[in-house]
Amino acid sequence: MKKVKIIRIPILPMHMVNAHLLLGPDGCVLVDAGIPGSERKIGRALAKEKLTFKDIKLIIITHAHVDHAGSAARLRELTGAPILAHEGDAKHYSREEEMTFCPTGRFARLFFRTGFILQPYEGFTPDLLVSGKQAIDLRSFGVPGTVTHTPGHTSGSISVELESKDAMVGDLLASGILLGGIMRKNHAIRPPFEDDPHQVAEELLRLISSGHRTFYLGHGGPLGVNEVRRHAEYLKGLPAV
Repeated sequence: MKKVKIIRIPILPMHMVNAHLLLGPDGCVLVDAGIPGSERKIGRALAKEKLTFKDIKLIIITHAHVDHAGSAARLRELTGAPILAHEGDAKHYSREEEMTFCPTGRFARLFFRTGFILQPYEGFTPDLLVSGKQAIDLRSFGVPGTVTHTPGHTSGSISVELESKDAMVGDLLASGILLGGIMRKNHAIRPPFEDDPHQVAEELLRLISSGHRTFYLGHGGPLGVNEVRRHAEYLKGLPAV
C-alpha cells in the first residue's frame, strides 16, 4: 500500500479550524481552504515540505461553509489546480443561494449571532462536480483514495477515503470544547450546525464498516474509530429532524 502523508494545517489556533494536505506518492491534494485569507498559512505549510502552491494538483472542498470554502477561489488562482466539490452545495459556492443553518445547541445559537459563519467569501464554480453518490478516484491526482458523498452536515458534504483507511470527513463531526480547543480533544461532538444527524450517523457507520480507523476533522481531531462509533450511535438516538 502506498502511504499518504497527512498534514493538518491549523487555520485558527488550537485546531479550531483545520485544512489538510495529502502528500501522495505522485501528487499533492489540498482538502478544504479555510476562511478568507488562509492561503498564507497553507503556503507556509507547503514550504515546510519544500513545496509550493504549484505542487497542489487538486483542491477538495468538503462543503460550502465559509471556514472550508473561504479561500478556495484565491487558492485556485495561486495553484492552477481544479476545485472539486459536490453538486448539492453548488449554488452556495457560486453565491446564488444563501445557506440555511440548523443549530445543534445553545453554543451554536450564540456562535451564529457572532456572524462568523455568515461572513462572505469570493464565489466560484467548482471545476469538478461530484454528482449524487458518484465516487471520484484520486489516483490521477497522485493520491490513492476516493472522494465520496457523505451528506448530513450539508446536502453536498463530501469526504476523502484513503486506501490507508484514514478518512477526511470535514464537519460530519467535531471534537473538544470550543471546537477542538482547550479540553477533551479526543471527545467527539456535533458541529455547531448540522442538517440531519441521522444521516450523519449513517455515513459515519458506513465509513466504519468500510474499515476506516482514523478520522480527520475540520474542527479538532483526529479521532479513532471507537469514539466515532460512540458518537454515531448517540446521533442515531436523537429525535428525527
